[in-house]
Amino acid sequence: MDTSFYIARRNRLAATIGPGGIAVIPTAPERPRNRDSDYLYRHDSYFYYLTGFTEPNAWLVLTGSGHATLFCAPKDLEREIWDGHRLGPEAAPEALGVDAACPVTELDTKLPRLLENTAAVWYPFATHKGLESRIDGWLSSVRSRVRFGAMCPDQQRDLCGPLDEMRLVKDAHELDIIRRAGKISAGAHVRAMQASARMLREGSDLREYHLDAELLHEFRRGGSQYPAYPSIVAAGANACVLHYHADAAPVRPGELVLIDAGCELDGYASDITRTFPADGKFTGPQRALYDIVLASQVAAVAATKAGNRFNDPHEAAVKVLAQGMLDVGLLDANKVGSLEDVIEQRAYFPFYMHRTGHWMGMDVHDSGSYVEPTQQGEVSERKDPLSGETIKNRPSRILHPGMVLTIEPGIYVRPGEGVPAQFHHIGIRIEDDAIVTPDGCELTTRDAPVDADEIEALMR
Repeated sequence: MDTSFYIARRNRLAATIGPGGIAVIPTAPERPRNRDSDYLYRHDSYFYYLTGFTEPNAWLVLTGSGHATLFCAPKDLEREIWDGHRLGPEAAPEALGVDAACPVTELDTKLPRLLENTAAVWYPFATHKGLESRIDGWLSSVRSRVRFGAMCPDQQRDLCGPLDEMRLVKDAHELDIIRRAGKISAGAHVRAMQASARMLREGSDLREYHLDAELLHEFRRGGSQYPAYPSIVAAGANACVLHYHADAAPVRPGELVLIDAGCELDGYASDITRTFPADGKFTGPQRALYDIVLASQVAAVAATKAGNRFNDPHEAAVKVLAQGMLDVGLLDANKVGSLEDVIEQRAYFPFYMHRTGHWMGMDVHDSGSYVEPTQQGEVSERKDPLSGETIKNRPSRILHPGMVLTIEPGIYVRPGEGVPAQFHHIGIRIEDDAIVTPDGCELTTRDAPVDADEIEALMR
């Protein structure tokens, strides 16, 4: 394993916490699913970002001077027969590029001594249940030694802030993995589209879980470890449930299928949504709404570039979506007014109720502030026209090359008073992953088509 990425990140973090600082970062715990069975293990993202180590039951301790100590599970032949190979503390320094490694069984003994004579202890706040109590216990042990000249840290600092800033802009190594994850996931969406059309042509009883199986097969066939999040496979009216999960609902000719699914590859996510006609042919009302959503995504993509704000793609998408809703009669201009009125009053909200994107990286909804840090003090207030609550606005984040975000506008039409019947139960979302570049953005997931004619041709 190339450890240079992780060493550089640790050195950068050490410079942030500074002389007198010490950081304590645990990985994720194993979690029981039911009797004698755990959930499939997945490491903590912060911990992995700094170590590249995927085993459970491990901790990283990093000083402001850059000295890194790993605590990990000791070698145990009997447990390794059952649970798999362990790296062990003896091999960890060379394998991971850390300065020292100790058995995790010595954590409670060694941590108080490591914390002695430091000024500030850094750890991720509110991310690991019970971590604050363990820190308190170690600090209590340090205080018991003050009569012998030991100094106890008098500050506790949140490590999430500096780590979030580091993770927000991806390096070349990270972007390469994200591109490969996007390619695998795009192939899975193509496979699901084609399977849907084929099975309906054959007269098969097609269910949402059949298409979910196609996705999972292609994820693993491409080398990914697991889905980045529970896949959404929503047929017909189920597409109007934003976080619907694949179930046993039938997939019928004449209905749309919305699939929101992406794999995780080597610790990095992908996130794609495609909406397609189950039998490969859009109806007139479906195509009308689909083309509006696609046009809104095109506008959002054009607004995604270095120097623009994070909110710019959302605002560009909303403008196109709102005009489209007026054009096709989803919104009655006699009741809601002009395009500007629709946007100001958020009259589009019943049909589009989420944001157009989010950060993506090691977590599918990745870490990082959405507020521009140089303008946090610039606060304005507005009253939300729908809820009536007062909302504090701060300038949104300025986009920089290497940031990665999703672009995912949609329209979801539930039956209601004044809603044209031909659009009832239609749910559409189109989502791609975008790497910000100096001149625009690179879409890493377009191996799965978005143009309606191209989707129909693929499914034929």
